[in-house]
Amino acid sequence: MTKLRKDYPETEKWHTSDLFKSDAEFNQTYASLEEDLAKYAPYQNHILDSADTLYELFSFDTEFSKKIEQVFIYAHLLNDEDTTVPKYQSMFGSVHKLYQKYSEATSFVVPELLKSNYSVVAKYLKENPKLEAYARSLQEIYKFKAHTLSAKEEHLLSKMSNLFKTPDEVFSLLTDADLKFGFITNEEGKKEELTEKSYRKFIESPDRRIRKNAFMRLLNTYGNFKNTYASLLMAEVSNNNRLANIRKYNSAKEGALFSNDIPLSIYDNLIATVRKNIAPLSKFWQLKKEALGLSKLHIYDTNAPLTKEITHHYTIKEAQDLLLKALSVLGDTYVHDLTKAFTEGWVDYCPNPGKRNGAYCTASYNVHPYVLLSFDGSLNNVSTLAHELGHAMHYYYAIHNQSYQDYNYSIFVAEVASQVNQILLSKYLINHTTNIEDKKYLIDDLIRDFKATIYRQTMFAEFESTIHEREASGESLTNDDLCNLYYELNKVYFGKNIIVDDVVKYEWARIPHFYMNFYVYQYATAYAAAIKIAMDILNHRDHAQENYLEFLKLGCTKTPIESLKVTGIDMTKPDALNDAFIYFDNLVTELQSLYEN
Repeated sequence: MTKLRKDYPETEKWHTSDLFKSDAEFNQTYASLEEDLAKYAPYQNHILDSADTLYELFSFDTEFSKKIEQVFIYAHLLNDEDTTVPKYQSMFGSVHKLYQKYSEATSFVVPELLKSNYSVVAKYLKENPKLEAYARSLQEIYKFKAHTLSAKEEHLLSKMSNLFKTPDEVFSLLTDADLKFGFITNEEGKKEELTEKSYRKFIESPDRRIRKNAFMRLLNTYGNFKNTYASLLMAEVSNNNRLANIRKYNSAKEGALFSNDIPLSIYDNLIATVRKNIAPLSKFWQLKKEALGLSKLHIYDTNAPLTKEITHHYTIKEAQDLLLKALSVLGDTYVHDLTKAFTEGWVDYCPNPGKRNGAYCTASYNVHPYVLLSFDGSLNNVSTLAHELGHAMHYYYAIHNQSYQDYNYSIFVAEVASQVNQILLSKYLINHTTNIEDKKYLIDDLIRDFKATIYRQTMFAEFESTIHEREASGESLTNDDLCNLYYELNKVYFGKNIIVDDVVKYEWARIPHFYMNFYVYQYATAYAAAIKIAMDILNHRDHAQENYLEFLKLGCTKTPIESLKVTGIDMTKPDALNDAFIYFDNLVTELQSLYEN
């Protein structure tokens, strides 16, 4: 019998009551925010009348932003608890509309500020010491002066913002709702539907027939819709290129990286460095081919387990205890603060029907972080919990050490803390197991993580960069162009000792991250940084633990590059990436020695 959400104990649910005690309190705050939107209008054409006026506006906006964030998180969480409840669907939709109104109501602020030089603001910062709290925010605004339009033009763009989301929205609807991939005969001989969600299970099956069938059926289905997906992706690319041009960037890539102060050289060096380090992956393919007893290794074999999956079932309490032990290397303070996630209602574990798929972490500055997952007791699920709690602790320390306007860290460093936690968990398990088969599985799992995050995401990054460059140069890219490019990149990034199956050329059509405007490269850079941090901590490098905790507290008070320098990593240099490949090669060698012995 299916267990409904109401059947789970409250200890397994997050505490949305920390945000609002009731829907009625939420509605009251929502109504007051709608009324408060009108309070922005009197500031139009008067923002720089005086230091006090500028402070009043920013102070008011800070309090408004805290409340609208809290309203958004509340509706977001309730909707995701059970996506089939119309009441919370409507609530979540209304908050999106409120954000749209907020965007329109404040669209005059930046253009009006930028009519004057920063020298005016610098003078006001001296006149009113309270304005110092917003010094970084103001500097960030003026950084965009050359890329900001007039107030009228910015207002028009804010009204059109939903239109720019259309390719992504249509992609999601087509992929998640309309596309059907048929059925796969599983290990028990039963027909089971193939979906994007079930694909991972099939592609990781020890049965090669199942892996191949799932791989071929999924990608050929995307191939059947290649014209539609090509139109969607190129509409997204065109949008990015046109908006970059409107805002006077040299390219969409430059525009995407500029906001986080990331030099273009980091993107390009990532691709160049990974291309130079394909050899360790080829070494792994040779080992995998021999371990699986195959004469030829195909792409659909790459996720096949080398040994039996660890089947231990963890209770929620066992998972919590394991994480506290594995992460104890981060110190007593970290462990003490992490315990709050388990005792103060940060995590929602319930795998109830209707709950949003996947896992994530979000936060409200006024309250605390929240983590969603559907806990099934598997080791993979425990690793997911470690990942999301890495995000949660990053939020927690930033919230407790920074002001609201300075707490939300950059996307460039967002995946660092989550990956550090996962690496530390894996290393703890490897070092504390005496079962050789379990050790093989754990090392192979780390290798697959590296392959998926460094090699694969960098391949995505090169594909994304290339199609933007070619579209910007005036090329009209067809589905054949996209397929040929993607196939050739697969041959480069998978390297030797593997057969790159022709059908992989359709895989670009299923990647949602291509609708996120130069996002994917950050998975690779963050993972390389996380490896360096985790290994420095495990090897007791001087001040590694303290420096990492200091990094977690920074929020956005430093640029992402400067933030990572606090941990001893300079991403403008190749050291972190080169160290990551040494780490990867050592994992392959360690696995090889287990087989040889």
